[in-house]
Amino acid sequence: MKWHEITIATTEEATEMISNFLHEMGAGGVSIEESGSLNKPRDTSLGQWYEFPLNDIPEGQAVIKGYFPEGTDTGELIEALKPRVDELKEFDIDTGDVSYSAKEVDDEDWATAWKQYFKPLRVSDTLTIKPTWEAYEASEGERIIELDPGMAFGTGTHPTTALCLQTLESVVQGGEEMIDVGTGSGILAIGACRLGAKSVLALDLDPIAVSSATENVRLNDLSQQVEVKLSDLLGVLREEQAGEEDSSALRVTVPVDLVVANILAEIILLFIDDVYEALKPGGIYIASGVYKNKEDDVERGLQASGFVIVEKRRDEDWIAFVAKKP
Repeated sequence: MKWHEITIATTEEATEMISNFLHEMGAGGVSIEESGSLNKPRDTSLGQWYEFPLNDIPEGQAVIKGYFPEGTDTGELIEALKPRVDELKEFDIDTGDVSYSAKEVDDEDWATAWKQYFKPLRVSDTLTIKPTWEAYEASEGERIIELDPGMAFGTGTHPTTALCLQTLESVVQGGEEMIDVGTGSGILAIGACRLGAKSVLALDLDPIAVSSATENVRLNDLSQQVEVKLSDLLGVLREEQAGEEDSSALRVTVPVDLVVANILAEIILLFIDDVYEALKPGGIYIASGVYKNKEDDVERGLQASGFVIVEKRRDEDWIAFVAKKP
């Protein structure tokens, strides 16, 4: 089967929103390649090794590719995409000097080719992400996250996901109940359980993500600890308040000990009060996915809702907040 490949050159900051646009427009798959500038140091502090050379995408830039079935009018699709990308500037998202192109490719050129770049990855002192198709023998004390992300966000290679996992490792003491908002592939929910969390409610509004996360939870034998639900946090809180029968079956009891959200800053700002309500006194909120130009906005938003900023962790231009409910 032939597919149409649409390529958008933009900034790393805009990748998640544009990727979401492509999915909404019917893409059968989306790939993202961020800067591999030779000026960008590679982290080897945890013994990571890199099989492939750095690419020549300029620092701060990214290339997104969306794949659409035969019969798609790529010219029409690009024209429909352009105003949506332009509109991101109104939300203070820098898209850079955007360019668009299209070509035809075969199935095998994209459907599985990305897998050759996804290798076992040590992301923290104890956590290693292992693609399900790769053979790997864990060392003593190493905790393995089996993962086949499919089309859902979250492989551990993006700075925001790695930041969240590293932060979870420093926060989880054992026995916590956690809510993972925007779970994507389920990687953070699985990682939290590997670190000792008692149970996790993993939420997402994307049915593809819910399906992917459910399968990854099963692959890690955590179906008794992690529940994946098609919902947002507000929906769960409303169920709890209404005493709905469905809410009593949740793996966690709200309020919980820990909430994690690895999503865009603009979305984080929309439900900070809901997170505050969902946490016990002394509970911790890990908010990642924050690009450097939104750092002050998110910090002000957290403090305005009553949170105390405990720590800020950084990876390149991305920030993860650790905030505590007094």
